[in-house]
Amino acid sequence: MEKSSSNETQSLTSKKELLDCTEGEDCKENGLLVKNPKSALKLVEDGNKVHPSQGDKGEAGQISNGYSVVQSPVPGNGTGDGEDVQCTAPAATTTTTTTTTSTTYGVEAQPQLLELEERETWSKKMDFLLSVIGYAVDLGNVWRFPYICYQNGGGAFLIPYTIMAIFGGIPLFYMELALGQYHRNGCISIWRKICPIFKGIGFTICIIAFYIASYYNTIMAWALYYLISSFTAELPWTSCKNAWNTGNCTNYFTNASITWTPHSISPAEEFYTRHVLQVQRSKGLDDLGGISWELTLCLLLIFTIVYFSIWKGVKTSGKVVWVTATFPYIILFILLIRGATLPGAWRGVVFYLQPDWQKLLATEVWVDAAAQIFFSLGPGFGVLLAFASYNKFHNNCYQDALVTSTVNCMTSFVSGFVIFTVLGYMAEMRNEEVSEVAKDTGPSLLFITYAEAIANMPASTFFAIIFFLMLLTLGLDSTFAGLEGVITAVLDEFPHVWGKRREWFVLGLIIACFLGSLTTLTFGGAYVVKLFEEYATGPAVLTVVFLESIAVAWFYGINHFCSDMKEMLGFTPGWYWRLCWVAISPIFLLFIICSFMSSPPDLRLFDYNYPYWTIIVGYCIGTSSVICIPIYMAYRLIITPGTFKERILKSITPETATEIPFGDIRMNAV
Repeated sequence: MEKSSSNETQSLTSKKELLDCTEGEDCKENGLLVKNPKSALKLVEDGNKVHPSQGDKGEAGQISNGYSVVQSPVPGNGTGDGEDVQCTAPAATTTTTTTTTSTTYGVEAQPQLLELEERETWSKKMDFLLSVIGYAVDLGNVWRFPYICYQNGGGAFLIPYTIMAIFGGIPLFYMELALGQYHRNGCISIWRKICPIFKGIGFTICIIAFYIASYYNTIMAWALYYLISSFTAELPWTSCKNAWNTGNCTNYFTNASITWTPHSISPAEEFYTRHVLQVQRSKGLDDLGGISWELTLCLLLIFTIVYFSIWKGVKTSGKVVWVTATFPYIILFILLIRGATLPGAWRGVVFYLQPDWQKLLATEVWVDAAAQIFFSLGPGFGVLLAFASYNKFHNNCYQDALVTSTVNCMTSFVSGFVIFTVLGYMAEMRNEEVSEVAKDTGPSLLFITYAEAIANMPASTFFAIIFFLMLLTLGLDSTFAGLEGVITAVLDEFPHVWGKRREWFVLGLIIACFLGSLTTLTFGGAYVVKLFEEYATGPAVLTVVFLESIAVAWFYGINHFCSDMKEMLGFTPGWYWRLCWVAISPIFLLFIICSFMSSPPDLRLFDYNYPYWTIIVGYCIGTSSVICIPIYMAYRLIITPGTFKERILKSITPETATEIPFGDIRMNAV
């Protein structure tokens, strides 16, 4: 190509002398570098191919770096010659303009030119890694894993947990990172490039994320209430002389002559149940009572922090996670050292890790192991798709998946020592077995048992402040991630509506989540949190991950998917990964779903036994999100023209191109 100027750094949009292009050359039209129509035609002449052949890719890859490449519209029916256009010299620095090419299947392909802004990317690789780690490592790592571990065989539980991680959790974690990075879309729009009939999965994920935001942040509001209450010389849950205490309150720490009885209630438990939650003012789910204004203010502050952390996108949230993702590890290390020096700590460690090999013969142990690893790593929530979509195209997401999943699993394991050294100390002080002290699970383990242990340590105020700060930071980065998954999905699906109004959309989403949280702020709100945690999100997320793995491996095609990854990473996934994606991971997920549906958990919280009708309500809430998948499938088949067979074929065939960068340029695969 002839050059119009000796200055190679001039902008493509600068007005210099234009030279006519001959056929087959790269030309400039309207400030964009465009392939000659005949060259573009080679990329789209087969409407059923989603990606160009190796020959086409090699041809496209010969274009010099520095160009911003788009395919020119093909006139008429896509077979005519286009008019000659003009070209100028390439610029050393250009503004990248990406395109999306829509392909109509069953008729001749007619690519359409659509100019979009360049997608935002992470400022640094560490921003992405810390965001993913912060999302995967949450409150569940601190209380759920240790409890599940000792309940299901102690050290023996690590065997099914590791097996489920290797063959289930990590492969799906890796799959979502690869999908998000390659297709660069959120959980709704991405299905146009994979298998359009499964687009309802994206809407299901958004509803699940709303449910999670409606109860998960309430737990952080409890932690914030504790944090504020900790700024005193004497922690308020160490005394039985407060207005909320009852006659059963037993403060055995300050008086060695007091004996712990089956009817005894610790001051920490009464502070949590009667002062923070005020459950005594509610009769259950059929009578939740009024709203606690203290918790409402705490939750309002939480959502305010969340809004100003994510309103500008990953550029701001990527900076915040440098604090929220690293601070918990500092605190865990401090608490681990403190716990190891407490009297009786060894009892807790032995109880935590002592193997019970007989437990491995029980089906529920394997179900718990699989459920724990999936909920811990977090595929199926749309977050990994969203975060990875802001990566550079050739980022090594394989390495990222291994690093972040390993960090997550190791954090869960180490947090067990942090919790059980303190439980051993509690058992020593009460002269009880560790199993009696650790009978509570869920938030109660943190807000009652651990809080009580901290209150009776030297420098209790300091340890209480850093502990509840840790809980807040663990929860905040998970909330950032969960909401970012929804925001990315909606902005990618409706770019012309919300593309320039991100701040307003985030504000509306935060307000909606706050209003949705009001039932959890009532005096019976803890009962609502437990119901949502067990029924509204768990089965629905497992269903999403199962269908997602089936759609990618069986409909999009495992060979197609692996070819995409080779293009992106430079190597093809091995047989182990292929086998997990095609068969092992879906089988594990189906096994967990069927086990849950056949024997739903019996819920109990404090002294309240959930009535049978609440199980039905829980299933209805869970179904309200999953129902989006079959509804969209039916809608898709109805609006697609043609015979029933043609409708199915069109609905499972990718309809939108995926942008493929070559060096510093970006082209569409069609």
